[in-house]
Amino acid sequence: MDLNLSILLFSAISFLFYGITSFFSKRMLSEYARWGYKDYRILLGCLQFLGGIGLLVGIVNSTLLTVASFLLTFMMITAVFVRIKIKDSITQMFPAILYTVLNFIILYNSMA
Repeated sequence: MDLNLSILLFSAISFLFYGITSFFSKRMLSEYARWGYKDYRILLGCLQFLGGIGLLVGIVNSTLLTVASFLLTFMMITAVFVRIKIKDSITQMFPAILYTVLNFIILYNSMA
C-alpha cells in the first residue's frame, strides 16, 4: 500500500471513530465542554464523521477528496487555535497538529 493511501485511510478511519465517539463518549463530552464547544458536540461529530466518509469516497472521486481534505484541514487548524486559546500543552495539541498536517498532505496530493 502506498504512503498517500495509508495516510488517507488513517485519517478517514480516525475521523469516523472520533465522529462516532463524539455522540456517545463521556470523555468526549467533557473534552467538548473543556474546549468551550459543548453545545456543538453533535454538529462537530457529524462533520468529523462526514469528513471521514468524504475521504473514503474521495478515493474514487478526486473532487470530493479535495473538498473533504480541505474542510478537515480547516477544521483542524481551528482546533489548534482553540487549544492555544485555552492554553493546552503542546502534548495536548499534538493530535490536532498531526491531523492538520495529514489532511494538508491529502489536500496537496489531491491537487497534484
